Amino acid sequence: MSTRTILVILLVATAATLWGLRAGEARDANAIVTKTVAYKHDYVELEGFLAYDPNAKGKRPGVLVIHEWWGLGEHPKARAKKLAELGYVAFCADMYGKGKLTTDIPTAQKWSGAFYKDRAGHGRARIKAGYDVLAGHELVDPARIGAMGFCYGGTVALEVAWSGLPVKAVVSFHGSLTTPGEADLANVKSSILVCHGADDAFVPEDQVSAFVESMKKNDHDWVLVNYGNAVHSFTHKGAGERGINGVKYNAEADARSWAHMKAFFAECLAP
Repeated sequence: MSTRTILVILLVATAATLWGLRAGEARDANAIVTKTVAYKHDYVELEGFLAYDPNAKGKRPGVLVIHEWWGLGEHPKARAKKLAELGYVAFCADMYGKGKLTTDIPTAQKWSGAFYKDRAGHGRARIKAGYDVLAGHELVDPARIGAMGFCYGGTVALEVAWSGLPVKAVVSFHGSLTTPGEADLANVKSSILVCHGADDAFVPEDQVSAFVESMKKNDHDWVLVNYGNAVHSFTHKGAGERGINGVKYNAEADARSWAHMKAFFAECLAP
């Protein structure tokens, strides 16, 4: 059976009660506080985006959000706000540098290339800089942190798991599917959810198969969900506006993957 036919159905309904809410219920969106956060890595000025509900009581789980290859734009920020409405402290990490946001493909390729050329060195160090901001926030329970990302950010999110950062759960939305190297296998402690477009031509079948085989061989805690009729960037409403073949928004896959993510985080980041 082709790995593209693998479908794991996550139960969205859950009886667990988290932070005074039942899982999946939203807080008042008007109460959400958002802030830009300046920080540095390797002498590079970075600017992340923080979202949280100031009315929630006590420490709560945090979620590290990683942007697409265009840079830290409105899509990841909007998702951070939605996470805050669910009771999380969400922090969008900046992988490129303050003000680095583009619509130009060669520029995005150049900026994202720094991560792909040195995932285990520079890439992981830049990720950790964002993680440290989130884990050190006064409202965050550092024992209950998750990470998620979109496209390029989905690949970065997997690297969070492979690096061994103390993150409970990682979600990749339409990202390239890497696997942990031999030296990383003992580090992988995160549960992993991959939300994948079944028709995503940017993630070839052999890459999907290699990911599945690695997860099975090394007995990781993982879930792969294939969304029918979905291609690359299926969560981003403006995905088709830049004229890239094989890149398109899919409302059904977007809603379903978000519901799967909510159930996954509710399970993995519970007290």
